[in-house]
Amino acid sequence: MTPLPFTPIIIIGAGRSGTNILRDSLCALDGFATWDCDEINPVWRHGNIGAPHDEFGVERATPGVTEFIRATFLKQWEKQGRPLYLVEKTCANSLRIPFIRAILPEAKFLFIVRDGVDVVASAQKRWRGEMELESWPYYAAKIRNTPVLDLPIYGWRFAAARVGRVLGRQEHLSFWGPQFAALSTLPKDTPLDDLCAMQWARCVAKADMDLAALPEGQVHQLRYEDMTAQPEETMGAIVEFLGKSHSAAEIAAATVTISGASVGKGRRSLGARQADIMAILSPMLSKFGYATQLEQAA
Repeated sequence: MTPLPFTPIIIIGAGRSGTNILRDSLCALDGFATWDCDEINPVWRHGNIGAPHDEFGVERATPGVTEFIRATFLKQWEKQGRPLYLVEKTCANSLRIPFIRAILPEAKFLFIVRDGVDVVASAQKRWRGEMELESWPYYAAKIRNTPVLDLPIYGWRFAAARVGRVLGRQEHLSFWGPQFAALSTLPKDTPLDDLCAMQWARCVAKADMDLAALPEGQVHQLRYEDMTAQPEETMGAIVEFLGKSHSAAEIAAATVTISGASVGKGRRSLGARQADIMAILSPMLSKFGYATQLEQAA
């Protein structure tokens, strides 16, 4: 394949893990740009739209799929003024890193991890539709970045995910965020907090395993809590990893909107089912150095 004339930066993280603020801060620096759309899952799934989940292996990176995705990245790079780096942060990518690596061998990965307890609290709001973005520009961008032939299917899925919620038959959307393989096998009465916990745990575990197999120098890992507590130091480490040079003033300006106001909210709000939630989260919480004791999560 013809090498891309820029470096794709793929931000990997479970939904509600700080991928948006990381992307926005990075793209406030000279030399970085991103898509005119929040996420581009329809681009990543083109040619595999019928797949039952987002856990793609390398076998799905067919020549046609590879050519389409690389060409789409190239078009976006041209549209954004030919930056040195093009940043992308679709959360479902945490489940398909070997697939991405096969398509974009030039890519570098930024892996952001956030306390799973806080993620569960935040993700539940999205599953319930409480944080739906209803502005036309947002949806127009989604439509622009969806392959034309796939638009009817995504329109139907968007409506289907919300019909039960709108009609009051269920307390949450039928799906939101990364579609992990086991999702379709879960009982329909699975508690929402368990569902969110399983989604975070699978995304983080799969990403951690797959990124560990990549060559040294292709992956940089960070924690959401460190980014919010020390944004300038965290961003400085990222640009150093990428081999880019920015002044302290430029990095300070790029990170000025980063806030730690939401850190710990989930741990302060766990309810009566905290033991069940922590049982799901604990293995990966421990892996990444987060507290697993119930008294710290009450």
